Amino acid sequence: MSTPQNTLTVRSPADLVAAVPYLLGFHPHDGSIVVVVFNNRRVTFVARGDLPDHGAPTAQVQNLAAHLARVVRRQQPITDAVIIGYGDTDHVESHLGTIDRTFTAADVPIRDLLRVTDKRIFSLRCDNPACCPPHGILFDPRTSLISVQATAAGQVAFPDRAAVAARFAPVRGADRDAMRRATGEAITRAAQLRDAGDAAVHEAGARAVRAALRQHDDGKRLGNDEVAWLTVLLTRPSVRDLAMELTEPHDRHVTFWAEVTRRAEHPLVPAPATLLALAAWRCGDGALALLAVEHALAIEPAYELAALLAQALHAGLPPSEFFDQP
Repeated sequence: MSTPQNTLTVRSPADLVAAVPYLLGFHPHDGSIVVVVFNNRRVTFVARGDLPDHGAPTAQVQNLAAHLARVVRRQQPITDAVIIGYGDTDHVESHLGTIDRTFTAADVPIRDLLRVTDKRIFSLRCDNPACCPPHGILFDPRTSLISVQATAAGQVAFPDRAAVAARFAPVRGADRDAMRRATGEAITRAAQLRDAGDAAVHEAGARAVRAALRQHDDGKRLGNDEVAWLTVLLTRPSVRDLAMELTEPHDRHVTFWAEVTRRAEHPLVPAPATLLALAAWRCGDGALALLAVEHALAIEPAYELAALLAQALHAGLPPSEFFDQP
């Protein structure tokens, strides 16, 4: 789920399809369903899901459609939506019809139903050959003005979800060996600090978080010892919560937490991965946020903050509702 942060001028179905990868953060694959939500002429929200396999029971499609419709209805104010299915006719068009009926029953007006395949766009709502020829509308996203606008605005569309996840993939080889040694030393140091009491540990964590963010904002890369010490102290919830408060909804802090997540030792990943997810979510990058929080939960399924964030993301809640909670 993504909330667009930049303005792209969409004048046609081809423009909208060209914009989707930049709205999502990656190019959807065949078998994807994308819902683009509008408030009049402004795109306010984008959601993506995986269509069931061809021939799957209708109930599976209905369940997906009902979930997407609930998510869309939470995005207020909205006027209508465009539903885009990616793939061949047999797989996509019957599913689009089911999703259309579910959205209509949920009082979500549908502006258009589009199918995209082989660089062609087909409208299931328009039968005017002047604008929607039977053979589809040919488009090339590489030469689209939308791509030029998005690139100029600093927006990036990764090839797929795997490329998004690669932003926080763990370092390996000599870098991993160095981080393992540094983390062992940090754990020993933290054990000695705990003898001084909880307040001393929290104060050390607060200093580490502030110093790390300041150093990154100054364009300086953290050393292995600094990252190791930070990740060890982030295991204390009060330190992690302070880091959440100090993290700004800015790309530089998304980059910071992605780097810390990459370098953290495996058991220490959940805290920085969750902070990465929170930062990405606040920047409108729902794809990165969801992948990062899933990464945290894969390592520690009971990590409470990550579980709460995953629920909020799947429900399509805006960041303001999550951060405004007492």
